[in-house]
Amino acid sequence: MFMGYCSKVYMSAMDELWVEKHRPRSVDDIKGQPSIVSRLRAYANSGTFPHLMLAGPPGTGKTTAAMALTQDIYGDEFRNNLLEMNASDERKLESIRTKVKNFARTTPYGNAPFKIIFLDEADALTNDAQGALRRIMEQHAATCRFILSCNYSSKIIEPIQSRCAVFRFRPLANDQVEDQIKNIAKKENVNLNEDACKAIVRVSLGDLRKAITALQVAAAINKEVTRELVYETTATAPPEVLHQYLLACKEDGFYAARRRLKEILDNFGLAGTDFINQLHRALYDVDFLSEPAKLELTQLMAEIDFRLVEGGGEQLQLDSLTAHISNILKNF
Repeated sequence: MFMGYCSKVYMSAMDELWVEKHRPRSVDDIKGQPSIVSRLRAYANSGTFPHLMLAGPPGTGKTTAAMALTQDIYGDEFRNNLLEMNASDERKLESIRTKVKNFARTTPYGNAPFKIIFLDEADALTNDAQGALRRIMEQHAATCRFILSCNYSSKIIEPIQSRCAVFRFRPLANDQVEDQIKNIAKKENVNLNEDACKAIVRVSLGDLRKAITALQVAAAINKEVTRELVYETTATAPPEVLHQYLLACKEDGFYAARRRLKEILDNFGLAGTDFINQLHRALYDVDFLSEPAKLELTQLMAEIDFRLVEGGGEQLQLDSLTAHISNILKNF
């Protein structure tokens, strides 16, 4: 009965995604990326722009910038002149030849000077699809503008890059993520203490979308969001827990460290690669290890991570990691 009640409360709190609810609707509302925002504001004021490429890590505002610019130019009826596609779902040549080409060849709705095609995750397109896209960009430049969003601009062929104004988005600074999270928590009547806020900033790695989602998931369970709840709901081990594992390797030996590792994996639901990535991040805050020790451990973690990605057995590789760390730290 209690579990059923909690499930209903959780689903009710997750009915509307806060990422979408609090997404800026205008270029002027975008926080962070000041140089990019100023250029986009100029485009919005002029009512026109060239083909655009928005490149950068996930959660840095690429989709938000594209949609805000579109709404600033077309107003409430922006959907009539917009085709939005996720290129990772429709990455093949046929999708470009049909959906994109058919939309591009039609005249703009109303008095709009051109239509907009927004391709999210464009770096997932095959080379053949990108070649077809380049031809469409050339043929319909008078009546259609393309906005391409990608994580890696190097995966976009040069003929497309040369036809676009390129904007490079950077991960948001910690204080920018913190300000946004506190603002959303206030609007949603969530009691977010300082330690919990810093925990969200830490797990987000400059990804505002990830930070907002972490806040909503924690708040769906309890409106009093604590540091412990954040780490629990994001499947992230707190830094002090990872430090204790390293200390066990250094002072208590392999078997004690192996037990500590199992506790971490069980308590936080971590996969092997998750544990290694989190351990790598926590490594440089450890004050009881020397710089040479940290460098050697970094090389070791890179090797074990590669083995796991290539299909190595998780338990055996993590035991190997623990054994090597124990041996290395005996000499430092």
